[in-house]
Amino acid sequence: MNSVYGPVPSWRLGRSLGVDPICGKKVCNFDCIYCQLGRTSRKAERRKFVEADKVREDIERIIDKVSADVITLSGTGEPTLAENLNEIIDVIREMTDLPIAILTNSSLLHKNEIVNELKRLDHVIAKLDVPNQNLLEKINRPVEEIEFDLILRGLRKFRNLFDGKFSLQIMFVKENERYAKEIASLARELDPDEVQINTPLRPCPVEPLSENEIKKISKNFEGMNFISVYESERPRVKPMNKIEVLRRRPEE
Repeated sequence: MNSVYGPVPSWRLGRSLGVDPICGKKVCNFDCIYCQLGRTSRKAERRKFVEADKVREDIERIIDKVSADVITLSGTGEPTLAENLNEIIDVIREMTDLPIAILTNSSLLHKNEIVNELKRLDHVIAKLDVPNQNLLEKINRPVEEIEFDLILRGLRKFRNLFDGKFSLQIMFVKENERYAKEIASLARELDPDEVQINTPLRPCPVEPLSENEIKKISKNFEGMNFISVYESERPRVKPMNKIEVLRRRPEE
């Protein structure tokens, strides 16, 4: 399995070349009800999943053959669980001048080592799907030691220390639809550079909200810089290896 995939047409990032620090079966400390990768069978602590040299080889093989706007750390689980994330970032910086982004579930942002690693990136996209512990357990289904207050504390801490672009990603489904006002209030407090309003359009266990439902939700974020999955355009790109993309992104 290659650690590099794409590029993929991202409604948030443009032509995104993915680097997967997990690179295998799904490993996450969440088990979100809407996850396109299915149920979480391995909820792990931080460890090394793929060698940085393997990432270097995979980037070297593809980087001169593709046109991309950004390198995105994402794939088959929560990328901050990779304890050699710093090494992987070093490799990417050595091999390309493209900006580096990460998609994270925000669960470890309270940890100093995670903050120091992600501060090196150009764009951090952090999840905030819920306004309280009960919904966290219902929608994101984290491991026991992860609590909502800890996540919120980490988001506040990271926002104050990060100089790059900071985005909040919010996945709306039926279970949190009526909490949009409360989530928007937390978003205003965090003052992100961008809010990304999403609903699961790829195959997954739950139904997406309609375009009209998302438009109604978006009104709670008026005055903020927000983008919506239904209104944003995806660029046309051709991945180098479609199988590698489909392992991480089922077709809509």
